[in-house]
Amino acid sequence: MEGNRDEAEKCINIASRALEAGDKEKASKFLHKAEKLYPTERARVLLDGLTMNGSSAGSGAHCRRRPASNGESNGVHADRNGQDAAGGAEAVKSFTKEQVEGVQRIKRCKDYYEVLCISKEANDEDLKKAYRKLALKFHPDKNQAPGATEAFKKIGNAYAVLSNADKRKQYDLTGGEEPSSPGHTQAGGFDFHRGFEGDITPEDLFNMFFGGGFPSTATHTFTNGRARNSQQTDQRHEREERADGGFSTVIQLMPILCLILLPILSQLMVSTPPYSLYSRPSTGQTVKRQTENLHVDYFVNRDFRSEFKGSKLHNIEKHVEEDYVSNVRNNCWKERQTKTDLLYAAKVYRDDRMRRKADLMTMENCRELDRLNDLFRGE
Repeated sequence: MEGNRDEAEKCINIASRALEAGDKEKASKFLHKAEKLYPTERARVLLDGLTMNGSSAGSGAHCRRRPASNGESNGVHADRNGQDAAGGAEAVKSFTKEQVEGVQRIKRCKDYYEVLCISKEANDEDLKKAYRKLALKFHPDKNQAPGATEAFKKIGNAYAVLSNADKRKQYDLTGGEEPSSPGHTQAGGFDFHRGFEGDITPEDLFNMFFGGGFPSTATHTFTNGRARNSQQTDQRHEREERADGGFSTVIQLMPILCLILLPILSQLMVSTPPYSLYSRPSTGQTVKRQTENLHVDYFVNRDFRSEFKGSKLHNIEKHVEEDYVSNVRNNCWKERQTKTDLLYAAKVYRDDRMRRKADLMTMENCRELDRLNDLFRGE
């Protein structure tokens, strides 16, 4: 069971990303896998959130309330009361000076970092925050200024490239001023790097973040320089399903592989460590001792005292304390991660019980880590 912990963590991470993308079915699938592999508080929290939110397997609905428009008071209007469906009349399109200036700023940008208004040291969270802000501001259903569609396209392309570690690395090495030759120029005067295009259309990327937050009043085509059609989309979904299927097979075979490999690995081990942080009758490490410096409990066999003395004992206790501190640090990280997930789920599902549960967490390992840090500083 212990050997499945890492695979369970991977399943939880995949489920978390699926939740952010609005794919509740995929999230539920991987959370259940994680529970079967190695039950954790983190997986249970997210599963409870899905259950209390009323989702069910196969449900693809992912609705979000449309953000309030800051420009509507300045004259930005879009008639969404059914005019298109009823009479086919085109919605009134108007825009503000601020929107025009924003589009012109994006148009002048020659660097993807400049487009998103971030530094080259920005992390994934900074990228997401910058993209969310700009995508809402320049989405064609909200911003009717001339060139807004191309600005939205450029923002999505910038995020798609910089959020991909390999493409970002290549872009940092070879990117810079965008080519201005006619062969590289897109509609609306925006130039894009050849080879530095995202693998997903800006509209699909927006829907992943916001679940299609703006009802569409017109058809917007975003190609990222390549033809996109329903057949390619179906093929992509098939590839994703095959990838999930292969991963599922590996997960199912993992217990059998562990049963086969563990005896072989145990035979290949040259020697058993002379100590353990926990009592282990199977190896004879049942005699309890305590380190001199940090007073950490550890267990040894009955011959330990005669074999390890002086400098050897000092070195052993040093390793004991290092292992103990490492374990406390890892467990503290897991406690913080679980609390973060609880608060995240409480915010997403608006569940006060989860928020109270997060507030009541004891965080014992984090308190112990603080105590150890205080001891180190005192030295």
